[in-house]
Amino acid sequence: MNALHPSRVPIRKPLASTGIVAALMLCLSTSAFADVSAELDRDYIGPGDTVQLNLTHEGRTSDDPDLSPLKKDFDILGTSSGSSFQIINGSISAHKQVQVTLSPKHQGTLQIPALSWAGESSQPLQLTVSDSGASSGDDANSNTSQHVFLTSTLDTPRPYVQAPTVLTVKLYTDLALQQASLDLPTSDAVVVEQLGKDVQTTEMRNGHRYQVVERRYALFPQHSGAIRLDGPVLDAQVQDTRSRDGFNDPFFNNVFGQSPFGGLSALRPLRLRGDAVELDVQPRPASAGADWLPVRTLTLSGSWQPDSKQVHAGEPLTLSLKLEATGVTAEQLPDLGQRLQLPDGLKAYPDQAQLNTEVPNGELLATRTQDIAVIASHAGRYTLPSLRVTWWDTASEQLRVAELPQQSIEVLPAVGGSAPVAAPPALAPASIPAEPSTQPSSSNADTLTPASPLVAQPTQRTLWFWTSIALALAWLITLAAWALSRRRHAPIPSAKLNDPATKANALNARQARNAFQQACRDNDAPAARRHLMEWARAHDPEHAPSGVLALAQRMGDVRTQQLLEQLDRACYAGDSWQGAALAQALKDFPDLNRAKAKGSALHSLYPAST
Repeated sequence: MNALHPSRVPIRKPLASTGIVAALMLCLSTSAFADVSAELDRDYIGPGDTVQLNLTHEGRTSDDPDLSPLKKDFDILGTSSGSSFQIINGSISAHKQVQVTLSPKHQGTLQIPALSWAGESSQPLQLTVSDSGASSGDDANSNTSQHVFLTSTLDTPRPYVQAPTVLTVKLYTDLALQQASLDLPTSDAVVVEQLGKDVQTTEMRNGHRYQVVERRYALFPQHSGAIRLDGPVLDAQVQDTRSRDGFNDPFFNNVFGQSPFGGLSALRPLRLRGDAVELDVQPRPASAGADWLPVRTLTLSGSWQPDSKQVHAGEPLTLSLKLEATGVTAEQLPDLGQRLQLPDGLKAYPDQAQLNTEVPNGELLATRTQDIAVIASHAGRYTLPSLRVTWWDTASEQLRVAELPQQSIEVLPAVGGSAPVAAPPALAPASIPAEPSTQPSSSNADTLTPASPLVAQPTQRTLWFWTSIALALAWLITLAAWALSRRRHAPIPSAKLNDPATKANALNARQARNAFQQACRDNDAPAARRHLMEWARAHDPEHAPSGVLALAQRMGDVRTQQLLEQLDRACYAGDSWQGAALAQALKDFPDLNRAKAKGSALHSLYPAST
């Protein structure tokens, strides 16, 4: 047995070493020949169309390719991956594929750069994006630009600073779009607001019928000079009818030729970019005056109810004011109730203003109507001074004034009173006659005699005077209580509190508030202004101010108004700015609907400097 032992040892060692070597060779064979290849399903597409990039890695890997170099010229709309492992006749092969959906950011000849994947690199590719969509070799449905395209039209390319211009975007399509969304990018230089709802029509174009979706935006430039805004972007899904003959891969197409991510009718993504918006914003003219209201036309009118402008003391006389302008939104029109000057003895109780903005012919038409109850506590004749609105005529480029002439109203004594009409409060008060002595004479001390009319008149007039005052005060208290109840916010129902939009606005408000406070601590005026407006819009989306000075005018505190004006000057004049005082003044956002004593929200135009 001992003689046999040495003969068995050399037999086992070669077998063991051979197995190890074979295993190593097998591992090396699967990695030494690792390679990365890249392939496009098409090398020529039209604007708005997408292309599929297929990357293949030969050999095992758990890594993913580095797609970051693609982001320079492309938007990556989606990725999918698959892998396989095969043993055929003792030969092992493994490979992994990644399919990337790319949307070109611009037209021309674009380069697909070499992409790194697990230490290997793919070969670069070239893609041509046509400016007309004439894609040679593609079928009609793949020529997307002939079936889906965008147009954009500006109301005026040279608006004044803070004056809105209307951008009309039209989407033309004869394809069924699914999961479609249209978006207009924003920037710090332009505030974008959508006007109204989309309008859907049909239109013949080059002998072809299209479904048309029209959407309008109001653009508010925040500073003068040249401003460029990225054009509208359409994202959608369309039916994929392109031929797969040149791009048929078992990982991404099954035996029926359909996508594993869709049904029998596969979809492909579509991203279409409209032309950029170029604005040449004019500065505020030096001769524009204190009020900055750039519009094309403006009219001011007023009417009284009753028409006779004659009421009794304590009764309301209603003044209906209407301000109509083109080239501006209703929120930017001034609050006439704040500008109405009344003489002593008259009180004004403005109702909530009615705001309406329309775009009848591609041009903004704004209307602000407001009823103001005027009540006099004493009889007399009162003269109301003229009401003036200064505005800048953008058509003739000159300052204009709309004026409502002065009005005279007559107030009769309170109902039930017989006192003569008192002099207007502006005049010297009428003297009160001395009351005769009530001591009886010695001749008739024991006899009761009827009082003469001359003796009874002062007592009767005094009684009716105080009765009229009491009735007027009671009426004023009732009217004030009614006006106060109108101004109270309706309670928010529990369903509203749980509404996702309400929760989102509350979250955005908190985030914007924190960012605003941080910008104040950093003494960063532009950032503080930007986050303050985000805070205002999130706090009250329906009545958000259009700018910092518009917000300042709605503040009830004079100190806060001054701090906001300092912030605005720092942003536009480049002055140094310290934000501690403003951060202290705006720890919480005020209720702008109650900031003014008159009760109606002021949505004036943001007065900006150049």
